[in-house]
Amino acid sequence: MKPMSVVSAFVMLVGFASSSTQAQVSQLPANVAWAAELSGLLTSYWVTPNVTYLTASNVDVKLDVYQVANGAIPAPGTAPRPTLLYIHGGGWTGLSKESSSLAVLPYLELGWNVVNINYRLASTAPAPAAVEDCLCALRWVYRNAKQYNFDTSRIVVSGESSGGHLALMTGMTPASAGLDRQCPGEETKVAAVVNWFGIDDVAELLNGPTARPFAITWLGSLPNRDEIARRVSPLTYARAGVPPIITVHGDADPLVPYTQAIRLRDALTKAGVPNQLVTVPGGKHGGFTRDQMKTAYGSILEFLSKQRVLTAGTPTTAQR
Repeated sequence: MKPMSVVSAFVMLVGFASSSTQAQVSQLPANVAWAAELSGLLTSYWVTPNVTYLTASNVDVKLDVYQVANGAIPAPGTAPRPTLLYIHGGGWTGLSKESSSLAVLPYLELGWNVVNINYRLASTAPAPAAVEDCLCALRWVYRNAKQYNFDTSRIVVSGESSGGHLALMTGMTPASAGLDRQCPGEETKVAAVVNWFGIDDVAELLNGPTARPFAITWLGSLPNRDEIARRVSPLTYARAGVPPIITVHGDADPLVPYTQAIRLRDALTKAGVPNQLVTVPGGKHGGFTRDQMKTAYGSILEFLSKQRVLTAGTPTTAQR
């Protein structure tokens, strides 16, 4: 596969024909435009698609690996790079890694590696299967770090909506929760979590005025539904020692209450965990403007820099 700039590839894909890079950038989605302005369209990458990292419920669960190429095929033994583990949204009931491929562009343009994963949806297996899968994906990253040049001391996990929830669970779930038995192995850790308007309290979305169909579908008619909702809620695991967490959330989000983000921030602060809540004024459930995205990513880069994820040295990490 021939390497190309990730933003140039997107421009070609959607058929933009302008000879002016600035004109092209002005037409791109907010996160892609931000990446273009950051990098100058310089990064090339190689993709290893549809790698099976887990077989469960008679389904092969797959991921894609994006590696910075710089004109050459990445080879084992080259310098390891910070690595993003990205988890798609869709209310645990829909979408796929392909639907969120553009969301990883800012990190690729920073020169990171990216692992973009699928997980079992509610139609295949109810909660907590998606959480188990994401923990298995993190173990896969560790097992294959040498082959793909992943820097295991600088793994950041991220996602939007239910993907943000799963990112939080991947970074925060302790071994004592018993959710990592699908793929037993050594303990793993992440350097930070970037949570885009993720669900922090699943139980709140099951009943009353805040009930959401996607949450009800994910939990189904499990006899111990309330117990499982608690086990898969990030707020349950807000404690000292979890990774630094930055949350981006619109204060007018109609699907995931903004109050959940406030509660998570307060719980993490009380536990002494480095964290930040980036509030998008008037922001809904995603769909932020370019300026809002630039502000959010600026905060994310500053936060990750403070945690030494973007620089050489030993970052702040937390043992699961």
